[in-house]
Amino acid sequence: MILPIVAYGDPVLKKKGKDITKDYPKLDTLLDNMFETMYNAYGVGLAAPQIGLPIRLFLVDTTPFAEDEDLTTEEQKKLKDFKRVFINAKITKEEGDEWAFNEGCLSIPDVREDVFRQPKITVAYVDENFKPHTEVFDGLIARVIQHEYDHIEGILFTDKLSSLKKRLIKGRLTNISKGKISVDYRMRFPDQKKKR
Repeated sequence: MILPIVAYGDPVLKKKGKDITKDYPKLDTLLDNMFETMYNAYGVGLAAPQIGLPIRLFLVDTTPFAEDEDLTTEEQKKLKDFKRVFINAKITKEEGDEWAFNEGCLSIPDVREDVFRQPKITVAYVDENFKPHTEVFDGLIARVIQHEYDHIEGILFTDKLSSLKKRLIKGRLTNISKGKISVDYRMRFPDQKKKR
């Protein structure tokens, strides 16, 4: 089932997510719905807060990035078929010189800005079967994970922008929260007056 994606301005996007246990109700259905919702919106990642749930869960599928001709064959191969569920994730280490990448977010449609992040991360998490993992990721995969991880920490990519950049996009952000935007996927807007 395709779920509505929560738009910028909703307080759930600012909440730090809570850990979940393996008896979380209907987890399999939730994961299926989240993947379906993400693919429907052409996303490469989706975090639970983006569908209104303040829990530490996000998923990633970087396959669409594998088509990028600017990337090396090795990078393309890594990105193709990288599909993962991260539950109760904790980034334990970030390394390397920060690099800029133009990021966007399904909760903030039509706003894209350069965000600086470190290229290499170590993540401890459990998968959908609650099997624990500690893995090192780099490049674009690390970037997507960091972006989604921020969501479960209550952080949006716009929070990482300079105060000048924030001022420049303030009007667009206000319009998003009011639903004054056209998107081709289901969304829930915090400031939209309930129409009945």
